[in-house]
Amino acid sequence: MSPTAASGFFFFLLSNVWGVTYTSTQICGIKGSTVDIHCYYTYPYLVRGDYTKIKRTLWFTKGNNNEPVDLRTDSDYTGRVMYQRVDKACTLKITDLRQRDSAVYKFRFITNHPDGKYTGSPGVTLSVTDLQLQVIRSTVQQDSTRAELKCQSTCSPHHTTYIWYKNGQIQRETSSSSFDLSISPADRVFCAVKGHEKFPSPSVYRPNLPSVSVSPSEIVEGSSVTLTCSSDANPAANYTWYKSDTHLKSIHEEPQFVFRSITSSDSGQYYCEAGNKLGKSRSESVSIDVKYRPNLPSVSVSPSEIVEGSSVTLTCSSDANPAANYTWYKENEESPKASGQIFTITDIRGSSAASPLSTPTTTDRCLRV
Repeated sequence: MSPTAASGFFFFLLSNVWGVTYTSTQICGIKGSTVDIHCYYTYPYLVRGDYTKIKRTLWFTKGNNNEPVDLRTDSDYTGRVMYQRVDKACTLKITDLRQRDSAVYKFRFITNHPDGKYTGSPGVTLSVTDLQLQVIRSTVQQDSTRAELKCQSTCSPHHTTYIWYKNGQIQRETSSSSFDLSISPADRVFCAVKGHEKFPSPSVYRPNLPSVSVSPSEIVEGSSVTLTCSSDANPAANYTWYKSDTHLKSIHEEPQFVFRSITSSDSGQYYCEAGNKLGKSRSESVSIDVKYRPNLPSVSVSPSEIVEGSSVTLTCSSDANPAANYTWYKENEESPKASGQIFTITDIRGSSAASPLSTPTTTDRCLRV
């Protein structure tokens, strides 16, 4: 059989079988980019004496062979899919790839014959990934950090060229997914795959100046108080809390420091430190002022020996935040005698002028508010 006859016979065989062949059954796409999925299909030229004609073609990921969901009607793909069919070659184009587009895609064609329907199996598995920039190792100094970075994804096309950027400026183009460079505190570094520069990895950078919030704003002794530290950083920051010169580690390096039942001794200045593999940054200090009710007041008398006709000064004191107000009462009398921390009695009188008087604390008392 001549080569021409052989090729004609091969075409005849292909034309008399139902089939779909995919050029690749595994495809990797980068988030945000465009991907093309290719196939070609065959069908019998004649079926029971009737010429075969294509009535409909579609791609689907949902449903089954009997009830497939055409991607053009799937709300997850609205405005992002396009079908191309030339002769018996079929192409599915998906734009603005999203990670949820990761799925198995199948091509189905329907002819004018009642049983002339066919779906290509096993289909094409599309894996959509976004680039991530990983810090492999680093040496942190005060003014800069020497770091080895790796640009990676769950799948990468073969013969990939990586483009490395610092502050938006190209630093290097290389086939290696790793890059060693010096990073200053204000620098932002990211990578991209050549041909997909519009879809780079997130930038990596030191933590920005952390901010601290306090909740609630009014702090009362015995209540629960939460300090929260936050800082924009990539890789994500770990947090450490400090009070003056006392080191306080947050539980599991969480950004929150919680006082379950705060006390007056917890008052003071607090700040947090945010750090990642590229460096550290310290917040401004915040003041914690714990409010508490007055403690049991004490009264002092001056002079200690009291003589009729003399002047006596009573002083009431109590620890409180905010500072207490004072009101003086005489025992068994409901009306207040005076207000203020100091109460002075002039020309004091008693039942006997010849002997010292009883100490006023036995007859007078102060109340703190």
